Amino acid sequence: MKRRNFLIGATAITLAEFLAGCEGQGDLNIQLLKNTIPAQMVSKFKRELTSQPKLNFNPQENLTELFSLLQSWQRKLLLEEQKSSTEQTNINIANLVTLGDYWLANAIKQELIQPLNSEALQNWNKLPEKWQKLVKRNNQGYADPQGKIWAAPYQWGTTLIAYRVDKFKTLGWQPKDWNDLWREELRHRFSLLNQPREVIGLTLKKLGKSYNAKNLSKVENLKSELVKLNQQVKYYASNNYLQSLITGDTWLAVGWSNDILPLVKTRKDIAAVIPTSGTALWSNLWVKPAATVETSLTEKWIDFCWEPQIAEQMSLITQTTSPIIPGINPTELTSEIKDNSLLLPPEDILEKSDFLYPLADSTIQQYSQLWQEIRLSVEMKSG
Repeated sequence: MKRRNFLIGATAITLAEFLAGCEGQGDLNIQLLKNTIPAQMVSKFKRELTSQPKLNFNPQENLTELFSLLQSWQRKLLLEEQKSSTEQTNINIANLVTLGDYWLANAIKQELIQPLNSEALQNWNKLPEKWQKLVKRNNQGYADPQGKIWAAPYQWGTTLIAYRVDKFKTLGWQPKDWNDLWREELRHRFSLLNQPREVIGLTLKKLGKSYNAKNLSKVENLKSELVKLNQQVKYYASNNYLQSLITGDTWLAVGWSNDILPLVKTRKDIAAVIPTSGTALWSNLWVKPAATVETSLTEKWIDFCWEPQIAEQMSLITQTTSPIIPGINPTELTSEIKDNSLLLPPEDILEKSDFLYPLADSTIQQYSQLWQEIRLSVEMKSG
């Protein structure tokens, strides 16, 4: 599953601009997703350090590239182990890497990363339980309350419904929940993400179930509801789906908040809503590569990202939410965040929302088979 690169406005300063010419292994070497950390936050972090270490923040275009980096380091290390001591070369492995929560299970199973030391993280307890649970896994990558801490979440978002204000004004109503997608007025007027977990998941939510349902065959009316939804949708796409919304070719699009929020901020004709029955959540995480060089700056950087004031600034600049934010007393938050229900969803909606946890192979097979049946049940739509 891929999420698109962040579409951040002119207020975000890319690290590539900030750190141009900064190469080599620094005292803190981080490979991160482009545009997810504002450069001014890196400057502030450096000013707070008593020493003057080298900081190398190297942005990558997408999460797939970052996961591939972890795999390439592992392959190189295996090759190095086969060489004699005189032939071995130094491999520059980052201290931290951005990873999407979707990739976490595979990174653990493939032994690409190592657990974090929570005792060295002063702000770990500020992290709400929902995010602590997300990164506690067993050695197979499955959620485990007694598992080790394999990652540090630093931002998160949602799956949203974006819609054209002008088009819905003529209809006389506004979308509020997933069940609106089944209304006859929207037939062939919206797009869905080309992702089985997302589409089957929102249908499960409509039926009062979790995105992580383990036995689809026991969910009454699931297949019939999916058939109806498939007949409603104009097309499936996980990339460039907002262009049709901008031009008015579609009236509504289901998509990811990191794509949608910057658009809502700049265009008055497009609005968005988090479905009231709950939605899918995603999170970007810091992970520690398996064979990285240890440095105390690793934990210092993670703690810095979890400082309330820093978390607020990063949330506003990147239009993604720090996991620390839901745990802060609303009276202590700026109005730009506490009054923005898209950045900080109401507590009851957040409680009903789900991260997409890894599923057993047998369950994955159920999702895959159902998805193929639904997509082939009527004429194939372009994706």
